[in-house]
Amino acid sequence: MAALCYVATMSRIYLDHNASSPLRPVALDAMLRVLRSPAGNASSPHAYGRSARRTVETARDQVARLLGATGEEIVLTAGGTESNNLSIFGAARSGTGNDRRIVTSSFEHPSVLGPMEVLERDGFEVVRVPPTTSGVVEADALLGAVSAGTVLVSLMLANNEVGTLQPIAAIGRELHHRGVLFHCDAAQGVGKVPIDVRELNVDLLSIAGHKFGAPQGCGALFVRRGLVIHPHLRGGGQEMRRRPGTEDVAAIAGLGEAAAACAEGSCNEHRQMAELRDHLERAVLERCPGARVNGSSVARVPNTSSLAFAGANAETLVIALDLEGVAVSSGSACSAGTFRRSHVLEAMGLHEEAACSIRVSLGPATTREEIEHFLRTLERVLDRVRTAAGRVFAGEPV
Repeated sequence: MAALCYVATMSRIYLDHNASSPLRPVALDAMLRVLRSPAGNASSPHAYGRSARRTVETARDQVARLLGATGEEIVLTAGGTESNNLSIFGAARSGTGNDRRIVTSSFEHPSVLGPMEVLERDGFEVVRVPPTTSGVVEADALLGAVSAGTVLVSLMLANNEVGTLQPIAAIGRELHHRGVLFHCDAAQGVGKVPIDVRELNVDLLSIAGHKFGAPQGCGALFVRRGLVIHPHLRGGGQEMRRRPGTEDVAAIAGLGEAAAACAEGSCNEHRQMAELRDHLERAVLERCPGARVNGSSVARVPNTSSLAFAGANAETLVIALDLEGVAVSSGSACSAGTFRRSHVLEAMGLHEEAACSIRVSLGPATTREEIEHFLRTLERVLDRVRTAAGRVFAGEPV
């Protein structure tokens, strides 16, 4: 049971686990053991270095077991963004000169969309397939964009804003038959749904440690055995020459223990979060006129709810809730603290909702009492936000 608990935080209510999850106690303990030990570089041949190497390799195996992979297929990185960049640039530049087409979706995370823009400027053809209004990229639509000369397809497992699950396994099976590399950003899936890279039929899969109770600044990339990708960084020979740089042994130890705890407690965690999320959504629809749930008609990860409130500004609502001690977000946390209309909801064709939607994301330690407090606070704050928005629209002083 200890693995399912989290480090105690402030009395405030934290409902932004998709941005970053609290550190699991087992991860903290593992990190402290390393930090309190004599320093050792995992590439050094002496006893201290060998001890650090054992810690790194133990964590690598723990991550591999979580994903249904082998240790040699796991590249340890500094997080989901680096994993996505390494896989996309590494795979795109591993093809022949004639392989210049890449297929992705239009509602990927910025750490996927950004590399795509760079590759586009470098002469690659990037096709961005839109999702449906339900938040799913249909397999037929995506596969229809794959033609001769396609070097890579990249599609997320679970959308970071609406939580919708994509048909990765079906797409992967067909791409395998066609001989096209398939990358999956699974940062928002780990710890929320079971993941097996063999069943998903992927060649590359990215994860971010801080999404499932590991420290920020660590992650991993699954690289299918036998696949050669070009390293994005240059330097030493670490990570089988795929990712140079001295390993952050303490963070890696925390990553491994969080992965092990996640694998052991996943069923109970998933069920608890799903029950609370469904209760939250029913209550919001009953108690908040003009509310709707984005992406609720399809399969989603169990912890994520994208809530649209007609007549309310998302930025104002997030700030107002924060002032009341409740942390939520208006979308991805990877925009340097800026507020902007959700590109995810825009891609789904939900243009009005893009300006008035917030994301509520639960964690394994979220309680029903916290959800009830959030609901009471939301009702109170929402009236104020809508009133203020109406005055601005009418040109009245707020």
